[in-house]
Amino acid sequence: MKTITCVSLSVLILLSTTSAWAQAPSSPPANPPRVGSTTALGMTADYRMVPGDKLRIEVYKDTQLSQSLQVRPDGKITLPLIGDVPAAGATPRELASTLTERLREFLNAPVVTVIVAEAVPPMVYVIGEVNTPGAQPLASPITVLQALSVAGGFKDFANPKKIRILRKKPDGTIQTISFNYKDAIKSAGAPMMLQPGDTVIVP
Repeated sequence: MKTITCVSLSVLILLSTTSAWAQAPSSPPANPPRVGSTTALGMTADYRMVPGDKLRIEVYKDTQLSQSLQVRPDGKITLPLIGDVPAAGATPRELASTLTERLREFLNAPVVTVIVAEAVPPMVYVIGEVNTPGAQPLASPITVLQALSVAGGFKDFANPKKIRILRKKPDGTIQTISFNYKDAIKSAGAPMMLQPGDTVIVP
């Protein structure tokens, strides 16, 4: 009788264990990278690349197309198969989308990731009739008045009422903004802020 009871108990344990294994959910497969996904080290999502930025282009499962590149002075990069591609002025996500579209002609469902490995520090430029013209690193937001002060102020024959600010727009066109220094120092309104790449011209 004891033998029959032990055998029955063993069968019940075996059946319970088998049932638990059958009901245990299997781990879902890892999701593949999304088409056009991007990563930027230390960059915000809206960071726009400039000449000199060092990029890492990753094409999923294609070691020959995956490359480390630098944005050239003309604002472009070059990849095998597709040649020159504009990069300056685009966000990493926008560039990844462009590369994905161009590579579809040669690859089936390409997945491209753009990584900003090293970014060139943003600059503004003050030129013309100032005492210390040149480039100024844009470590933090800066106003036109502050940039003029860093440039050492005006020379004797400068015309501070007709200062111009040249700003490159995302579509590549140049916007010209007039700035009157005399009015600005009297104004109680919000000061005009400079953007990366702006050029302040003092006639």
